[in-house]
Amino acid sequence: MIFRLLRFARPARGRLALAVLFGVLALGSGVGLMATSAWLISRAAQHPPVLMLMVAIVAVRAFGLGRGVFRYVERLVGHDATFRILADLRARVYERLERLAPAGLPAFRGGDLLNRLVADVDAVQDLFLRVLLPCTVAAVVGGASVGLAWLLLPSAGVVLLLALLLAGVVAPWLSGAVSRRAERRTTDLRGELTSHVVDTLQGAPELIAYGAVPEQLAEAARIDREFTRATARSATTAGLGAAISALAGGLAVWGSLAVGVPAVRSGALDGVLLAVVVLLPLAAFEVVAGLPLAAQYLERVRRSAARVFAVLDSPPPVQEPDAPAPLPAAPYTLSVENLRARWTPTAPHALDGVSLDLAPGRRCAIVGPSGSGKTTLTAVLLRFLEPAGGRTSLNGVDLRALSGDDVRRVIGLCAQDAHLFDSTIGENIRLARPSATDAEIRDALRRARLLDWVESLPDGLATRVGEHGARVSGGQRQRIALARALLADFPILLLDEPAEHLDLATADELTADLLTATEGRTTLLVTHRLAGLDAVDEIIVLDGGRVADRGTHTDLVNRPGPYLALWRREQAASPAPQLT
Repeated sequence: MIFRLLRFARPARGRLALAVLFGVLALGSGVGLMATSAWLISRAAQHPPVLMLMVAIVAVRAFGLGRGVFRYVERLVGHDATFRILADLRARVYERLERLAPAGLPAFRGGDLLNRLVADVDAVQDLFLRVLLPCTVAAVVGGASVGLAWLLLPSAGVVLLLALLLAGVVAPWLSGAVSRRAERRTTDLRGELTSHVVDTLQGAPELIAYGAVPEQLAEAARIDREFTRATARSATTAGLGAAISALAGGLAVWGSLAVGVPAVRSGALDGVLLAVVVLLPLAAFEVVAGLPLAAQYLERVRRSAARVFAVLDSPPPVQEPDAPAPLPAAPYTLSVENLRARWTPTAPHALDGVSLDLAPGRRCAIVGPSGSGKTTLTAVLLRFLEPAGGRTSLNGVDLRALSGDDVRRVIGLCAQDAHLFDSTIGENIRLARPSATDAEIRDALRRARLLDWVESLPDGLATRVGEHGARVSGGQRQRIALARALLADFPILLLDEPAEHLDLATADELTADLLTATEGRTTLLVTHRLAGLDAVDEIIVLDGGRVADRGTHTDLVNRPGPYLALWRREQAASPAPQLT
């Protein structure tokens, strides 16, 4: 995982190298400041002429100013490089989600997917800012500090080397080993908590209606307690690593003092340099102080990277052609021949041997009980799902040979759960064609039988619909979605259960208006309501993924079959004059 992440850093490697350079200069300035200050204080105690101290005084000022300046530049350059890497990674995740949607997304819970896209991608920055950068700087500056101590007193260099190895290698290794399980649990619980909160917020009306809020909140509290405990274990591990590092620093000071004093007595070390030898470890240990925490960040990055790559490595439900065929010229005829499809390789076929033809201007209705394969058919036609057999073609060109975007420029969808953004009516419709004028939007609303209502509103097209269209009724929400589809002016329009979740009267009224609005347009209507279907050219009844019956409404209600059974059941549930 880590090596895969490093490949994302290749475009920014120059900036990362620059950040390492300034990091070395910043921490090197800190070490130089401590060593020079120690020498200056010791030498000044001997009351030499002030001119003999001028170089050290200037060096102290330079190291003091340079430390702050270099640290600022290192942070600036390092974060700039990291944010560029994150932007590239997040763009790749978005691109993969676009390829996975909608058939490939049910493999991930909505809240967990949000957590992968936000928190897990953000966690990747720790690899560069809190792991690689400090480790590289620590190796360079730590090595230079040991070299300086060795030049002054070899035994002090050995003491400092052993202490730095304890704080910079052993302590991070122990911290990483102890925190591995805690970090894995913390990452999983963060995703689980996010998913639960998102599910709770999205289902709040239903939870309140059925009195299930206390149980849902109790479950959220339980997950939060587990997450808090896991976070506390991570903090304990971080404290342990910091304690070992502090202990090693103290031992380095005392060890340097233990070897330095005898060296001064024997004349192997100048007494003025004893302060340098003893105080140098204090500055050197600033270099390795964050490494135990870096080991924890590394475990966190590994787990977050695994979750991000699980999205990036998910196979798309549809394979795009390497060299897409050109889109045929209008008018378009959509043909389905002996189509078979299923959502997963091991699942039973949701469609098995379905055939139909949609010539220009022809309208066809697909009916049948839930689970009969109606929505699967629209997913295949829109290139959201790969067929398992048979053929779908546009003017004789196999849809699999065309780019998915080209297919969706010809075949448009008005779905049962069409999303409305928390914006105005006009902007929600203009989404289909950003260059559309208000007059064109009003024309689409008129064809969707919604213009009179919109013009009666105080703000007209500027009326806000709320999140997911919460400020409008279900029927109005579907008509806004229909107006958007009509404004897009797709040559072939798929209407997938447009009257779902509406009361029977509203559903029948909306279906009739849909059929009126699509008159003369090639249309495939997927519906479980049968009212008004006498206006379509052909009705296909699906049952268990197979064609159970087909014909016109008049033909089907005048002969025994599954359509007649559905028709009678609907008439019994909603008495109305029968159309034959």
